[in-house]
Amino acid sequence: MNKNRLEAFSDGVIAIIITIMVLELKVPHGESVQALSPLVPAFLSYVLSFVYVGIYWNNHHHMLQTCRKVTGPILWANLHLLFWLSLFPFTTGWMGENHFAAAPTAFYGIVLLMASIAYLTLQQLIIASQGHDSLLKQAVGRDGKGKISILVYAVAIPLAFWSQWLSQGLYVMIALLWLVPDRRIEIALSGKET
Repeated sequence: MNKNRLEAFSDGVIAIIITIMVLELKVPHGESVQALSPLVPAFLSYVLSFVYVGIYWNNHHHMLQTCRKVTGPILWANLHLLFWLSLFPFTTGWMGENHFAAAPTAFYGIVLLMASIAYLTLQQLIIASQGHDSLLKQAVGRDGKGKISILVYAVAIPLAFWSQWLSQGLYVMIALLWLVPDRRIEIALSGKET
């Protein structure tokens, strides 16, 4: 199967996710700068989620550039990833509205963990369909960043009930880890084109 429909559908869903997240930001009642202060937690959770969705979109785009064909399991794994990403607006809103309370912060971590596992599953299915000497396998290698992310999320979730701020700090740390451009796939693709 051709990958174009998978890419177009995924791009559309991710665009809708970002739109829903921004619509969760409420307009302040009042015209002074102080009217913005109650919105700070919601805005901060939106920024973190926007960064995460952007990271997933960027990496998903690069990963699919290595994919020659799409199989049924790849389609389902992609839907699995999109399902967890589609929960970002809910968890972002819940966490922001409740000023990073323990339960919303932990649930946010569960969504991050499951999205990370879903992405890793999609990556492994693409590698399996292309073979272990595939361009994607060469690019990601053992995927230490992906495995470290899963481990940190697993630690941060229960930690939210002890210190929400430490848990949030771990979420931010992983976002920053992935925000640094990961050029493994770009480099592998440019090597293939030469």
